[in-house]
Amino acid sequence: MSEPTSTVRRGRLPRIGAAVVVLLAIAGYVVMQYVSGEPDPRCAVVSGDGTGAAYELSAEQAVNASTVAAVGTRRGMPERAVTIALATALQESNLHNIRHGDRDSLGLFQQRPSQGWGTQRQIMDPVYAAGRFYARLDKVPDYARLRLTDAAQRVQRSGFPLAYAKHEPDAALLAAALTGRAPATFTCEGRPGAGPGGPAEVRRALARDFGDGVSPKGGDASRNGKVLRVPLAPAPKAPEADTPRRGWELAHWAVAHASALHIERVSYAGREWKAGDSADEWRKAKAGPEKSGVRGKRDNSESATANSGSGGGGSGEDGSGSADGPGGSPESAAEVRIVTGQ
Repeated sequence: MSEPTSTVRRGRLPRIGAAVVVLLAIAGYVVMQYVSGEPDPRCAVVSGDGTGAAYELSAEQAVNASTVAAVGTRRGMPERAVTIALATALQESNLHNIRHGDRDSLGLFQQRPSQGWGTQRQIMDPVYAAGRFYARLDKVPDYARLRLTDAAQRVQRSGFPLAYAKHEPDAALLAAALTGRAPATFTCEGRPGAGPGGPAEVRRALARDFGDGVSPKGGDASRNGKVLRVPLAPAPKAPEADTPRRGWELAHWAVAHASALHIERVSYAGREWKAGDSADEWRKAKAGPEKSGVRGKRDNSESATANSGSGGGGSGEDGSGSADGPGGSPESAAEVRIVTGQ
């Protein structure tokens, strides 16, 4: 009897040892992910009217959402159209530019080459895809008066015509921020990614999304070569266009692209966002290095200041404070300043 028992025990030991090794390997992998791996940078949008509504998204989703919004205002579409477009993209791709889908569907809006939306290469370009969506939406009679899900379905012809409705609250928050109507409500963690960045890439991305009319100054080989100053003008043809709104549209766009384009700081109208700050705040830009925090929920006086496009203290040449003393830069309400890390 003793010999079989010993054999069984000897057989169990290797199996137990193997199980321990596997568990240790899994535990080591998990530990390494926490120690050396970093989660994807996150972005957030909050309500500008004090309701407490909020929506969180990844840096990749933020880039795509800001591009969809920029293409809309570039084409003179109202905020409602941007909301419809963003809700559609949330339903179709969750704001990811995917290379697969039902049958030959592709991209942010799952548009199909076989249905006349364009070539595969064109559809995979978010600027092109958003432009085609808006072009068809614009042909829908009284689309702004329709329920969002009905307006989206007139364009998409989806097999699930009611699916767009559930995304309307989040899309409305994004549209209000990314069209500039709700100031200082969009933020990102802003950890630079592995892709190309710097002033030249920021210039190209601005021209791609907004058109050649958005022409930053600076960013040359001078000592301030990392600073881009974007002069403001109302968005062309946009029904709600005004200069402060345009400023916040550009500022939020830059924040959304922070990780992809190595953007470290964005300032406008006396407020500043900085990569690495808490993901739910802009800050008041001051002449000195000290800055007081400004949360996404602001009191009425602060909101009015942000809406007016003015405020105490602009950004200096390095984007960190006022270049002209405590009164702030005289250009602070007339431009958005973008400081890159390259």
